[in-house]
Amino acid sequence: MIQLACAALHPPGLLPPETVLVVEDEALICEMTAAAFEDEGYRVLTAADAEEAGRILRDERVDMLFTDIDLARNTDGVTLARAARHRRPDLPVVYTSGGRHTLAEGEAVSDSVFVPKPYYPSDVVALANRMLGHS
Repeated sequence: MIQLACAALHPPGLLPPETVLVVEDEALICEMTAAAFEDEGYRVLTAADAEEAGRILRDERVDMLFTDIDLARNTDGVTLARAARHRRPDLPVVYTSGGRHTLAEGEAVSDSVFVPKPYYPSDVVALANRMLGHS
């Protein structure tokens, strides 16, 4: 029943909105970033640490991972991205951090992007649009 109800929200031939997983332990930054993606029409899931994000990645369809590097509960976005790419090698990944200005070579997954904080949410959305083939 639920699948039929959801299917009715999307006209035949149109795909449901793409899903962005925002992993950020600073609540205000998480909310601001998630709102920018939602305003652009993306479905947004959020997590405050890598453990929660890992559960979401296992249970949900995610089209892009946007993750802070240094997360709560001694988890990190670099390890999270590696695990996500192990499950889905083509998953677009964007890292962010306020404590780093870059990632060391070999630390990030291939074809990923690093965005230092502070960032404009509109710039992150534009990056997502390019990475997901919308511009």
